[in-house]
Amino acid sequence: MLPSPLHPALVHFPIALMVLLPLVALVGLMAIQRGYPARRSWMVVVAFQGLLVLSAVVALKTGEKEEDRVEKVVAESLIGEHEEAAEAFLWAAALVLVVALAGLLEGRAGSLGRIIAGAGTLVVLALGVQLGSTGGELVYKHGAAQAYSSPAAAQAAGPGEAGEKEDDDD
Repeated sequence: MLPSPLHPALVHFPIALMVLLPLVALVGLMAIQRGYPARRSWMVVVAFQGLLVLSAVVALKTGEKEEDRVEKVVAESLIGEHEEAAEAFLWAAALVLVVALAGLLEGRAGSLGRIIAGAGTLVVLALGVQLGSTGGELVYKHGAAQAYSSPAAAQAAGPGEAGEKEDDDD
């Protein structure tokens, strides 16, 4: 059974990845500096960055799906601010992925791509902190969770959504 709402459960994947990526990039750069094959060492960074972009897309889509319900308890402008931060985060992460892919090239172009992508992971981290801050404020300061936790919200949700528990005879 999937959690409801799904968005808060899924946002932890991009959060974890955005925190890990600067460290993964640093380890990749250090491995290359110590003589490990550049393409093989950097492929790990590219894979992590790809997972970050994919998980950010999923988090954004689930947030959009739940937006209408949360707008019943939180001002639309606050949700819009969070959504804009999510879009900026996603675009930055996608741009870093493209640059990281360039890091797989040979020679100077690959070296430059790796250095720029490594620095880009820090920019993505900063944008992610801002994004997480706006999301946290929605929940803890502005009461977004009330869209799922109040008795009226549970009735409005209907079957299979917030407020109903199904027997789990495992």
